[in-house]
Amino acid sequence: MAGKPGEGAGVARLRAWAVNPAEGGKLFAWGTPGDFKRCTTFYRGKVPGHMLDGWCANLHKLATGASPGHAPAEEAAKKH
Repeated sequence: MAGKPGEGAGVARLRAWAVNPAEGGKLFAWGTPGDFKRCTTFYRGKVPGHMLDGWCANLHKLATGASPGHAPAEEAAKKH
């Protein structure tokens, strides 16, 4: 996503917004079933297609500390 001068700070702000529980994190509801799908749906067309899954996987890990599908709440939901 970065590549032009000045884009690095914008990407950092977008990343911070996406994982903040009071901002984008509220929209994605990280750590709950369907969070990865909500992320890819939201960013489709905004992030280059070949980067979409990786972008959302990285956001998920930043927000929850785990890879998609492996956050504690997601693991607990699988067991029920």
